[in-house]
Amino acid sequence: MRGPGLLGMIEIAAGLSIAGPMFIVGVEFARSGQFALGGAMVGLGFVAMFFPSYLLRRIGGWLRHPLGGNEDEDDDPGRSSLLDRFRGE
Repeated sequence: MRGPGLLGMIEIAAGLSIAGPMFIVGVEFARSGQFALGGAMVGLGFVAMFFPSYLLRRIGGWLRHPLGGNEDEDDDPGRSSLLDRFRGE
C-alpha cells in the first residue's frame, strides 16, 4: 500500500494549518468551562480540516482534464499522467 502523494500531503498540511488554532481555542474554551463554545470550535475545526480537500476535489476537478489528458486518446496505457504523479498513484 502506497502512502499519500505530494498533493495529498499538501492537502493535509493546509487543513491542519487552518484547523489547528481552532482545536486549541476549542480545548481552551472547554477547559475554562464554556463547553458549548468549545465544542462548537472543535466542530468548526473538523470542518476546516477537510475544507481544502473538498475544494480541490470539487472546484479543482477541472484540472484533471488539462493535466491528465484525455483517457480515450491515450495510446500508451502504462504512461501515468502529471496529476497521477503528483498524487503518488
